[in-house]
Amino acid sequence: MYCSQCGAQSPDDSKFCPNCGKNLAPLAASVAHVEYAGFWRRFLAYMVDRLILGIPLGIIVLIFVVPSIVALVHKSGDSDIGPFVVLSFIAGWVWLIVLYLAAYILYFAWFESSRHQATPGKMLLGIVVTDLEGRPVSFLRSLGRNAGKLISHLAFHIGFIMAGLTPRKQALHDMLADCLVVMKPLT
Repeated sequence: MYCSQCGAQSPDDSKFCPNCGKNLAPLAASVAHVEYAGFWRRFLAYMVDRLILGIPLGIIVLIFVVPSIVALVHKSGDSDIGPFVVLSFIAGWVWLIVLYLAAYILYFAWFESSRHQATPGKMLLGIVVTDLEGRPVSFLRSLGRNAGKLISHLAFHIGFIMAGLTPRKQALHDMLADCLVVMKPLT
């Protein structure tokens, strides 16, 4: 459990923050009965969302990238490709990567900050994203959380693996954004 005033970590059964003395009893009561979503459930939800995102992004690749590859291969038969053709090909790939990353981050941020608190994959598996006190997250917090996933990707996915190793099943990006991924409470 983390103190909402100073951010210090406290044992889950603490009544007061050991750092600043804030009363943690309401926080402890609100998160004591929470079931954290495990690594494999989160992974499966992520794969569902990747499939959903992959269809429109795959169509974009077919429309824009395949013709550029065909054009470059056809042009390479000529004796002089020229630096402009190569640079424009590289620029096209850079823009595709930027588009992909923007779509990826916005998809997750928008869904997780919605009233459902979950992407379609998370909804399917009954999990939601909350702040440390169990409240819905704002769009900006969700945006930061999902941008933080880039760090986990660049660090050989170790940040994602942390969700299977930490007590509250938090991945690195969850810790950076002070978020939890939990089982949706039955209402």
